[in-house]
Amino acid sequence: MKKSRSVFDLPQKEKELKEIETKLQSSEVWSNQELASELGSKSREIKENIDFVNHWESVLEDSEVALEMSDVDLIEESSNLLEDMEHALDKFEIQMMLSGEYDDADAILTVNAGAGGTDAQDWASMLLRMYFRWAENRGWKVELLDKLDGDEAGIKSATFKISGKYAYGYAKAEKGVHRLVRISPYNANGKRQTSFASLEVSPIIADFEKTISIPPDELEITTMRSGGAGGQNVNKVETAVRILHKPSGIVVKCQQERSQLQNKEYAMQILVSKLLEIKRNEHEKKLSQLKGENVDINFGSQIRSYVFHPYKMVKDHRTGYEVGNVDAVMDGDIDGFVESFLRQS
Repeated sequence: MKKSRSVFDLPQKEKELKEIETKLQSSEVWSNQELASELGSKSREIKENIDFVNHWESVLEDSEVALEMSDVDLIEESSNLLEDMEHALDKFEIQMMLSGEYDDADAILTVNAGAGGTDAQDWASMLLRMYFRWAENRGWKVELLDKLDGDEAGIKSATFKISGKYAYGYAKAEKGVHRLVRISPYNANGKRQTSFASLEVSPIIADFEKTISIPPDELEITTMRSGGAGGQNVNKVETAVRILHKPSGIVVKCQQERSQLQNKEYAMQILVSKLLEIKRNEHEKKLSQLKGENVDINFGSQIRSYVFHPYKMVKDHRTGYEVGNVDAVMDGDIDGFVESFLRQS
């Protein structure tokens, strides 16, 4: 608690809050809706953190009183509150670590099937579901922007957007190759199969025009009919948008919205997000710049293994963190992996 308080610097935050509240009363600020919204959001965040620190200091004081009184019931109650406090401080510590330039931004994630044929495509769809469940469990909004179905089952690739506080900061821990070991449902002999899928993660920048300038002649924009099971617009109106960024070779596509204009805006957002990630990793090799990791989606390159057979275990090879409840992980319970990676980083 002392460590967290020293990091947080409560007196400084209280001073900062007063300054923001003074600015919010200014007519100049309220004439600028963007600035007013930004200051309002900052004010709420500081208030939440101040309340957090004050609440747990109160719990500590009550616990000391309970010990001094030797009241068994109060001690038991305080013990439970201190356990809650420990978990809350762990979360607070992680939040303090998410201080990167884009950590608080929304995120674009792309799942790609790798080596393993139909099993890999099925594995990619399982990962897609896992990340949807993870984001929803955290109260974040998830939007599927594009999906390419597999030949027999699963998906070849899918791109989706996660909107929420620190979405990119948390999701970046998942970037890399994920390995699955199981008895293949697509193998008539019931043999064990190893499959791979990768996850690319990049931040979304609201005012991307101010961050990255893309000359129009570097883009090749085409429209097409959306694929899907059916609907009034499907296969009748060219609402899907595909954008090729010629210098990098990056291709993005969005077909989820009914409006061609909306799909174009989303596609540009995805493109800028990927270009920004390249910019952040320009010291790496060209393949790493384009894909987010300097690895092949194959054996020996995985960040994590999900073993369904002959035993059940999920292990992160970067941190050594592992759990035996595979079903919970596939239902989106991956915070332990994410937080252990962030602490190590």
